[in-house]
Amino acid sequence: MSRFARLSKNGTLVYVELEGDTAHELSHAPWEGGTRIGKEHGWTEDDLRAPVRPGKVLCVGRNYAAHAKELGNEVPKTPLLFLKPSSSVIGSGEAIVLPVESTRVEHEAELAVVIGKTAKNIRAEDAFAHVFGYTCGGDITARDLQRSDGQWSRAKGFDTFCPLGPWIETKLDPSAISIRCAVNDQARQDGNTRDMVFQLPELIATMSRAMTLEPGDVLLTGTPEGVGPLVAGDVLTITIEGIGTLKCRVEPSQSSA
Repeated sequence: MSRFARLSKNGTLVYVELEGDTAHELSHAPWEGGTRIGKEHGWTEDDLRAPVRPGKVLCVGRNYAAHAKELGNEVPKTPLLFLKPSSSVIGSGEAIVLPVESTRVEHEAELAVVIGKTAKNIRAEDAFAHVFGYTCGGDITARDLQRSDGQWSRAKGFDTFCPLGPWIETKLDPSAISIRCAVNDQARQDGNTRDMVFQLPELIATMSRAMTLEPGDVLLTGTPEGVGPLVAGDVLTITIEGIGTLKCRVEPSQSSA
């Protein structure tokens, strides 16, 4: 298994390939062809940052039938696409900050796909050739604003509303892996990627017909049922089989203090 991460070392962010307790520094991002430069680091979880800083985060809504049902929605006939800004991205160990504008912020645990090769109008059977790897993702959502705004940009786009990590796995079969979410060690979501309405090849191909997918872009692939509220003081964990666990604390907005 090849595992890539981004670490904070001496105030600098570096891309690395992880081998046990050793991090091999790379010349630049691995999806841009970065290679080892002969510099090694020790590392701990405290050093981890979001493993990718995407140009865009492209998401799909209601891609699990049970989740669509729990929110009272129909399953879409074609993928329901939306965007989250790159400014919403944080890494494992960082804080999800609750905005003062919302009284109902919820977690959505998702498999995140990192694009490795430019994709435009590709066929489903060619989709995986354009994937670099996979990580854990959270589509944090201000549910009250999602309902009141009539569109999702604000509800999905607040700073800190897209946790990613802890690292990227490149050798993974994503077709039937578990996605679990817990808040304060209490299970909330327990799903499996085999239950996606639109499986990854079709989903990636459809996305590529809407817009060019570029190396380093992140695709969030939908959430299983069991979404629920987050409040200040909570600890959110998202665990995906074959990848690992993304962990974030939840904090109130500083302006609300």
